[in-house]
Amino acid sequence: MTSIASAFTAADGSRAKAFIPFITCGDPTIGITEELVVALERAGADLIELGIPFSDPTAEGSTIQEANIRALRGAVTTDDVFALVARLRARGVRVPLAFMTYANVLFSYGLERFAARAAGAGVDGVILPDVPHEEKPEFAEPLAAAGLELVSLIAPTSHDRIREIAADAQGFVYIVSSLGVTGVRSRITTDIDAMVALIREANPSVPCAVGFGISTPEQAAMMAASSDGAIVGSAIVRLVAEHGKGSVPVVEEYVRRMAEATHQA
Repeated sequence: MTSIASAFTAADGSRAKAFIPFITCGDPTIGITEELVVALERAGADLIELGIPFSDPTAEGSTIQEANIRALRGAVTTDDVFALVARLRARGVRVPLAFMTYANVLFSYGLERFAARAAGAGVDGVILPDVPHEEKPEFAEPLAAAGLELVSLIAPTSHDRIREIAADAQGFVYIVSSLGVTGVRSRITTDIDAMVALIREANPSVPCAVGFGISTPEQAAMMAASSDGAIVGSAIVRLVAEHGKGSVPVVEEYVRRMAEATHQA
């Protein structure tokens, strides 16, 4: 069983609901990010997405774009993020970790070099929202050679390609709940149940979790009830922006409520 799969697996081996928070590394500082990850694990996160700061995060709404800008203004580099993960593992953080970033970050660093550094630091997987399924092997193969899984994304517009994408999915399938970029939404109207049914038909062994737009415990529970978990990013990043260096306890309490709602779905 992979580390990512363990996020969706109960102690008795049965499928469990996973709560997956996202934060942008280096916002407001790398030191605060480190404490946030420790707090996220303590609050019940089952897998944590770590955003590597990038100048053109095309899948992100304004909240996460601004977090990227703040981190880059603070001179946070990809090497700083690798060092952050290594420190977290040295501190005993055991929750699976996945990088959320973009193809250019890997290309500029060097695919094989990036994969080796990420695996060596203690990362379990990578999410690349700007890489279409047809180009997945170019990234999946060097990542797999280092022991990392490339998580596939499925959007409402995937339609007939859902089965194809799910068939060779690794780790988990990231279901994009809504059209457009990331950001808090008052309502999620996509037929998640239909998407999940197609995924499970094509690949019953791979779990799937829903992201984009989730911000309340009620939304998290609803999405987790239809799938295997809930992913929350913008709502957390917004709390970090509002509270800055004092964000750790605020985020921890919010994530505890969101994780409880997800786990009880």
